[in-house]
Amino acid sequence: MSSPKPTRPPAGKPKPTKPSGSKAAKGASKSSGKDDKPAERVVAENRKARHEYEIIDTLECGIALVGSEVKSLRAGRMSLDEAYGRVEGNEVWLLGSDIPEYEKANQLNHKPKRQRKLLLHRREIAKFAGMALEKGLTLVALKMYFKDGRVKVLMGIGRGRKLHDKRQKLKADSARRDIEAGIKARRGG
Repeated sequence: MSSPKPTRPPAGKPKPTKPSGSKAAKGASKSSGKDDKPAERVVAENRKARHEYEIIDTLECGIALVGSEVKSLRAGRMSLDEAYGRVEGNEVWLLGSDIPEYEKANQLNHKPKRQRKLLLHRREIAKFAGMALEKGLTLVALKMYFKDGRVKVLMGIGRGRKLHDKRQKLKADSARRDIEAGIKARRGG
């Protein structure tokens, strides 16, 4: 006959436990219910672009910068008001963006309004830039931001709005805001 197996560990050997500083314990205590999205810090946004253009599609892309440009961006100095994209060969360039010179870089400074190369995959260039060329649409820079320590540009393909289209959009936006304010007032919030 076989003897029954003990349900407890023998008295001489302690039961192994996880230390309170383990990775599992740390991860569980830090979760606050928020989505685990990467940190994103907006440097500049082109608000006028959404008014001037009907944005059809957007694409996040990298940008080739020099050190003094990155330092200037970290200081929050940038303008995308007149920025647009242009396809030249198999490359896409950002034109019209203004990154002011970094004061402490003196001799190694950059030109504020130089062309900057956008970093895209070939298939993205073919699809995204091809749409802009064939349909008469425009590549517009919508915003520039830091994501996981790297500078990213959100480019959009937009169709230019006529004056009456802009007026209609403003009326629709105003009506939508009025409706939302009425609903909010009715709820007592």
